[in-house]
Amino acid sequence: MKLLATAIWLACILPLTAEAANKTLTISVYAYAQDDYKRLVYDPFEARCGCKLVVETGNSVERLARMETNKAHPVVDMAVVSMADALRASRDGLLAKIDPVKLPNIEKLYDLAKDPNGDGMSVGYTFYATSIVYRPDKMKIESWADLLKPEYVGHIAFPNITTNQGPPALQMLGQAMGETAPDLKAPIAAIGQNKDDIVTFYEKSSQLVQLMQQEEIWAAPIGRFSWGAFTKLDVPVAWATPREGQTGGMNVMVLTKGSQNQDLAQEFMNFWISTDVQTALAQKLVDSPANKDVKVAPDIANNLTYGEATARSLKLIPSAAILDQRDGWVKEWNEAVGQ
Repeated sequence: MKLLATAIWLACILPLTAEAANKTLTISVYAYAQDDYKRLVYDPFEARCGCKLVVETGNSVERLARMETNKAHPVVDMAVVSMADALRASRDGLLAKIDPVKLPNIEKLYDLAKDPNGDGMSVGYTFYATSIVYRPDKMKIESWADLLKPEYVGHIAFPNITTNQGPPALQMLGQAMGETAPDLKAPIAAIGQNKDDIVTFYEKSSQLVQLMQQEEIWAAPIGRFSWGAFTKLDVPVAWATPREGQTGGMNVMVLTKGSQNQDLAQEFMNFWISTDVQTALAQKLVDSPANKDVKVAPDIANNLTYGEATARSLKLIPSAAILDQRDGWVKEWNEAVGQ
């Protein structure tokens, strides 16, 4: 791995900016896979820029609250958050626009990652598909609506509305029903009508692996990042490609308004989305690459959200809908499903 890290910074090296030398860049990230990020992203960037990287970790709520508290005098230069959280931070006046000229690697990204919220305030670095894991020996999934077929519904798990997978799964169920209203009333009502048959409304995808191994469930909507655990089961499993398509989510990088290190922060963003760094992260199964030039072996690709066709198939819920509709979704769900 030392050779891989060395190759990354050699391949990505660019002339140092005058501002990069002797600077400290503070980033706010998820706590996930920090050892891998340090080896494959942070350390190579420090070696390249001659700067010091300070890494703050935590969940989105904690980190956004810290940004809000320090709005007048930012203590974080850039952050990685979900698309919806990026829009919320933008609405709260916490973000600065990203200069695409300073991110030449942005042209290597899939289109959906170049400006995810359409406001110039974020750039995607990884995304994931949400579809249905299922037992192909027990059932056939051609549509999201198949989950609610009478012969199947008593063998499925469905994500709770409060999980990241809940709203996307409901969105796709609604599309299968011919209902595309952002309030999700129709698919929530359909779930409510079948609530007594559905095995469980799960909070964490880790719950599902044992349920499927024990044959208590045959299918469940999940994010692709959970897929690997299912492939290790002793029962046959498949990833559905419903005719309505797949949904999913995306994590993005944002630039803090008022940061004194915006040029260095954008240099770091550009480094993170480079082909070499994105390839290294994909090979370690840390992130699915948003960079379309990344090439990995089929056995690795099978555990990622990978490739042009997959990227084009994703029907992501607009961030504005998530922010504006979330309270209504929860209210409708509580009334119809009672969770």
